[in-house]
Amino acid sequence: MIKHIVMWKLRNKADAEIIKDNLEALPSKIPGLLKLEVGINFSNNEFAADIVLYSELESREALAIYQAHPEHQAVVPLVKTATVSRLVVDYDA
Repeated sequence: MIKHIVMWKLRNKADAEIIKDNLEALPSKIPGLLKLEVGINFSNNEFAADIVLYSELESREALAIYQAHPEHQAVVPLVKTATVSRLVVDYDA
């Protein structure tokens, strides 16, 4: 199993809800995507990310399929436009 975690700092925190809604629609559309959670940060810590994605995928191949999948790619421009910075961690579990 692969865990895929992404954290974003947003230009406008109000964009977090629309990003969350779009990302949370993906699991039923992408094979191999076992679990996906999106959390919106409530902390005012200056070092905190504004939104986080936690997902579990069947394999590294499933991660590659997820990243290239048209449903995922449709969300990418929305996230890129709203984002100031991004951190990613992918690891075997």
